[in-house]
Amino acid sequence: MSDSDDEAEGPAVPLGAGESVEGAPLARVSSRLHYAIGKREIARREGDTVIRTPDGPRELASVLEETDEVYFDTRRAFEAAVQDVVGVGPVPTADE
Repeated sequence: MSDSDDEAEGPAVPLGAGESVEGAPLARVSSRLHYAIGKREIARREGDTVIRTPDGPRELASVLEETDEVYFDTRRAFEAAVQDVVGVGPVPTADE
């Protein structure tokens, strides 16, 4: 299969023309960090970043304040701690 065949098929996931979603995905934020890392260092680097949550956009610093964890040895540990605070589920669009 050549590169031109891949381009002719279009995107693997169709992108809709719906409303935008405010905030950054948690995976994008966690990918910018190096592990192991402390909560204070995450707050210093990314605390003002707004993340997407099922209840709408939230600033990461406020989410981190609600977790008892002070140190994240892996990316998964960080993401799990954030998800414990904000929950997991559909993220509302800007107009919802």
